[in-house]
Amino acid sequence: MNTNFIFDLDGVVIDSMPVHTEAWRVYLDRLGIDCGDIEARMHGRRNDDIVVEFIGADLTPEEIFAHGAAKERLYRDLMRPSLLARLVPGVVAFLEARNGSPIGLASNAEPANIDLVLDGAGLRQWFRVIVDGHQVDRPKPFPDIYLRAANLLGTAPSECIVFEDSPAGVAAAREAGARVVGVETHPADLRGVDLSIRDFRDPALKEWLKSVERRT
Repeated sequence: MNTNFIFDLDGVVIDSMPVHTEAWRVYLDRLGIDCGDIEARMHGRRNDDIVVEFIGADLTPEEIFAHGAAKERLYRDLMRPSLLARLVPGVVAFLEARNGSPIGLASNAEPANIDLVLDGAGLRQWFRVIVDGHQVDRPKPFPDIYLRAANLLGTAPSECIVFEDSPAGVAAAREAGARVVGVETHPADLRGVDLSIRDFRDPALKEWLKSVERRT
């Protein structure tokens, strides 16, 4: 019996946090905004929420979209030259080894950012289902994105293993009813996960998956 897997993108498939942080720093600097603790304040959140947090709550929807789109264009320009080098160690080998398993991607990331990673790194073939934050009404930490991904995979969330790196993502996966593997790409408070790994080369992952699959 195949195990169903659902991956977050940022921090799970690609180590993008430093690049997102730098893109926000540069973009806010251009606007004359001095914003501290960028990384912690943006981790796991959808872009429109981050724009309101960093730039202002009085923005119109059109202004929120424009700021978010401009920052993400900057992010992609910064990320593109180092894309392959920033893949989380072991993730490609893991996907290749699980060829045939139902695998989905569920991310608050912008669709163009998802496309950059999946197409630029040649990973799209492994994912049957791709869900971004614009396909659901409520972003993480609400469970909507994982409920939708499981539904599109044709299974219950309780039959899925989710890979997450942020507290908001872990909360979303837990609320959906999935088992959760915390990927510690960057330090974060990932309480409530079933397993924590540094990356996909961690031998604990293989042993834990064996135990899960024996019980299913």
